[in-house]
Amino acid sequence: MSMLTVLFASLFYAATAILIVGLFVKIRGYARTPAPLKIPTTPAPTTKAGVVLRMAREVGLFESLFKSNKWIWIFGYMFHVALLLVTLRHLRYFTEPVWFWVEFVQPFGLYAGFAMVAGLGGLWARRFLVDRVRYISTPSDHLILALLVAIGLSGLGMKFVAHTDIIGVKDFIHGLMTFSLQPIPGDPVLLIHLSLVALLMIIFPISKLLHAPGIFFSPTRNQVDDPRDRRHIAPWAVARFESGAQSKSE
Repeated sequence: MSMLTVLFASLFYAATAILIVGLFVKIRGYARTPAPLKIPTTPAPTTKAGVVLRMAREVGLFESLFKSNKWIWIFGYMFHVALLLVTLRHLRYFTEPVWFWVEFVQPFGLYAGFAMVAGLGGLWARRFLVDRVRYISTPSDHLILALLVAIGLSGLGMKFVAHTDIIGVKDFIHGLMTFSLQPIPGDPVLLIHLSLVALLMIIFPISKLLHAPGIFFSPTRNQVDDPRDRRHIAPWAVARFESGAQSKSE
C-alpha cells in the first residue's frame, strides 16, 4: 500500500470523525440553549402546523431571504440547489450498484457544477461591491467562499480538463467505507480536490456553514406566536419556578 493512499485514508477518517463529533456537539448545544422569550419574527404562525410549514418554506425556498433581497436570493438559491444536485451526483461513488435515481440525476449534477461556481461568485462579489456587506465581512468569510469555489473548480477541472480514473476513485472510497484500503489515483487535480473537501469537512463544525442545522433551532423561526394565549416558560426555568412556589407555600 502506497504512502499516498495511507495518507489520504487517514485524512478522511480524521475529517469524518471531526465532522460527526463536531456536529453532534454543536447541535446538542443548540438544543440545550434556553429560549426564555417568545421572539418569533412576525407575521408568525399561531399553530405548530403553521411553524412546520414556515420552516419548510424557509429551508426549501429561502423565503425570508427572498423577501429581503432578490439578488442575494438568486445567487444563494442557485448555489444551494446546485450543491444539492452535485452532492446527489457524487452518490455514485458510494453505491454499488448505483441507484436508478442517482443515475437519472447524473447529467443535471454535472452541469450544476457551473451553476454552483456562478452562485458562489455572485455571493463573493457582494462582499466586495456592497459597502455594508464589505464592512462586516471577515477574512474567514472570504476564505470559506474561496474554499468552496476551489472545490467546485477542481471538480469541474477533473471532468472537462484533466480527466481522472473515476473507477479508481470509486474503489478508493469503497475501500474507506469497508476499511479495506484501495490505491488512490495519483492525479494532481484529484488530490487537490479531495484535500479541499477534507478541509471543508474539518472546518464545517466551527464555521458559519453551521447555519444549515442551526436554522432549525432559531427561535425567530421555530416558535409559535401565541404569547397572549399561553404563558411561555423556558424548560430550564420550570424547576426553579416550581421550587419557588413550593417555598412560598411552606
